Amino acid sequence: MNKTYNWAILGCGRIARKFVGDLKLLPNARLYAAASRSLENAQSFASELGFEKAYGSYKEMVNDPEVDVVYIASPHSHHCEHTLLCLNHQKAVLCEKAFAINSKEVSLMIEAAQNNNTFLMEAFWTRFQPSFLKAMEIIRSGELGALKMVRSDFAFNAEYNPEKRLYNVNLGGGSLLDIGIYPIFMSLTALGKPSEIKTMAQFCPTGAEETIQMAFRYPGGEMASLVSSFASHSPTQTEYWFENGYLRLNRRFNTPTSITYWKNWEEEKTITFDKGEGNGYEYEAAHVMQCLDAGKTESDLMPLSFSADMMEIMDWVRKDAGIIFPGHD
Repeated sequence: MNKTYNWAILGCGRIARKFVGDLKLLPNARLYAAASRSLENAQSFASELGFEKAYGSYKEMVNDPEVDVVYIASPHSHHCEHTLLCLNHQKAVLCEKAFAINSKEVSLMIEAAQNNNTFLMEAFWTRFQPSFLKAMEIIRSGELGALKMVRSDFAFNAEYNPEKRLYNVNLGGGSLLDIGIYPIFMSLTALGKPSEIKTMAQFCPTGAEETIQMAFRYPGGEMASLVSSFASHSPTQTEYWFENGYLRLNRRFNTPTSITYWKNWEEEKTITFDKGEGNGYEYEAAHVMQCLDAGKTESDLMPLSFSADMMEIMDWVRKDAGIIFPGHD
């Protein structure tokens, strides 16, 4: 009989509300504690979603011996601080992407996990979607030949508000860390780390990057064309171009419901996946508990080395594009 895990939520915002909705679908997940900087916010979140306890400070929450695992959903700028707080109290951590602001912070997080022998994983939910796993299976099979090109976009027209997280550089604002990380993830999982990066970025008055175009070249000559933006809408698809065909993760590729592929002048084939009851967060949460059941301190599917590589690439992109986060560079 697998253990039932007491989950705590650190940061009671919109993404946390969606995650908790899916956490409720898992029989071995117990909605135990909600923590916010405001006790009123924590109590409201806990009451609405069915948590047993509410804390008005994160330090109070991590000092609760009944907490097993913490889902961190605070702004990017605070991921490192909050992850270290949890790990240093031996609380397993599932931290929202982007994992942190830069590689230095990610290194501190990984070091803390290792020193405390405590589980840590970046909450990259796409990695655990059945449709993404099937796409990777087709890519790895070689049936479409060698992969030559990845093209991926993620854009939506966001309301411009200088105080909100998306446009506030003090909170890690800009499209790169929020949604540009998805196209980078798609290229990294398929092609590995690039050998050359070129970027073009458009900035808004707050200094946050609003739109970024990224071109990656790889040691074998493969290429990737990646874009993210808060200024316009896009199909939000990922295409893989091969010697003998192509494969497409259809809209929206971060939680795709279908994939389409074609080879050697045959008819296109589309595989559709049942969305199920949840939004897709239940897969990563279930995986975390499977890792904890097995006594692991990191995931085999989403290892810490992968998160470190992804942040290293984003550091490179930021340097080339001139993106600066005050106090983090």
